[in-house]
Amino acid sequence: MLDNLSEKLELIFKKLRGQGVMTEDNIKDALREVRLVLLEADVNFKVVKDFVERVRLRAVGVEVVKSLSPGQQVIKIVHDELIVMMGGGEDNSLDLAAKPPVAIMMVGLQGAGKTTSCGKLAKYLRAQKRRPLLVPADVYRPAAIEQLKTLGRQLSIETFASSADQDPVTICREAKKYAELNGFDTLILDTAGRHQIDDFLMNELVRIRDEVAPREILFVADAMTGQEAVNVASGFNDQLDITGVVLTKLDGDAKGGAALSIRAVTGKPIKFVGMGEKLDALEVFHADRLVSRILGMGDVLTLVEKAHSVFDEVEAKKLQQKLKKNKFDLEDFRNQLQQVKKLGSLESIMGMIPGMGKLKKQMEGMPPPEKEMMRIEAIINSMTPKERANHSLINGSRRLRIAKGSGTSVQEVNQLLKRFVDTQRVVQQLQKMGPMGMMKGMKGLKGMGKGAFPF
Repeated sequence: MLDNLSEKLELIFKKLRGQGVMTEDNIKDALREVRLVLLEADVNFKVVKDFVERVRLRAVGVEVVKSLSPGQQVIKIVHDELIVMMGGGEDNSLDLAAKPPVAIMMVGLQGAGKTTSCGKLAKYLRAQKRRPLLVPADVYRPAAIEQLKTLGRQLSIETFASSADQDPVTICREAKKYAELNGFDTLILDTAGRHQIDDFLMNELVRIRDEVAPREILFVADAMTGQEAVNVASGFNDQLDITGVVLTKLDGDAKGGAALSIRAVTGKPIKFVGMGEKLDALEVFHADRLVSRILGMGDVLTLVEKAHSVFDEVEAKKLQQKLKKNKFDLEDFRNQLQQVKKLGSLESIMGMIPGMGKLKKQMEGMPPPEKEMMRIEAIINSMTPKERANHSLINGSRRLRIAKGSGTSVQEVNQLLKRFVDTQRVVQQLQKMGPMGMMKGMKGLKGMGKGAFPF
């Protein structure tokens, strides 16, 4: 998502960087282009108008920072104002400072990803040392209750027992009593949605709110619906006084208007963003980081945080010792692949690295790297533990067995083994070079060409 917006803003900024002196006329021209780009991205018209005016007032007659050219100064102002527009600097953390169990009420229309977001939020809260209870209170959508129970089983998080013939308010009231008696400190209420706002839905949600008194009422918005998500959020806010927003499907092919204007229109902070379908694909929202992604500056902080949460320090030290002793084997390699997969798709990782946007564009139409990783993993899984530990044991008949077991060809098995041997050789050479030599060696790897590594 937001790639198209990023591209167009980058073209505008390229022109600005070349400006030696900024006048009111060329600032006006640049801001006209920015306005059109934001409107094309489905950002709310009033939000765009206010945003452009704030940038104009700051840019005209601004005192230029010595380290920046006039054009760069305007870019910095656009960057800063985008952060302000999206709620940068405000506290968007969950309010859980109350006598347990603390209730979090999830609301929104059908299809926004509300139930999945409940599961993701439960996983996030457990990592924060909370003990959440999932509460299925959507008795209208077929299989909604069973879907939440399935998510609970996948996460090993308890789901309150409810059925479609019960009153949603009664379910939430009984769940709160159950949580009090059984030591749960957080309730996550999965409420009903509709295809559009109606009085029956809102009356029910108001009754649940009044009965349970949630500390948080989070509106779950589908970023793919663009401007309509903003309008719906306003409707829910008017009726329920929401405390925050969860933006889902931010990794999808959306224009980005909802992400850029929902905070400005509702006055309520975006608290989380969903960046994929997996249950760990929920990120705490940081306005400055998303703006950096939009402007092609990457988001290294989020990438570092993801890596810290995924990679095991103890395992990393063991691997380091193995590399030093040149004992890195196929078992280790498979484990590293599995760790990398937890970071998310290669496309999402590249979006967090400054300057990688163009390379991501060049990769369009190529087979997804995730499929290649799955194929490699299948081949390694078809090997015996002895074969993984010592690849030299894998003769012709073993290669044929591994190929059949993994649904691949002998040629693909041979290719993986050759690349693995090449990787071992390179690692061994880098170890001999020492720290400085390793830096030079890493630069030299760029010339090895495609296929030098098995990933």
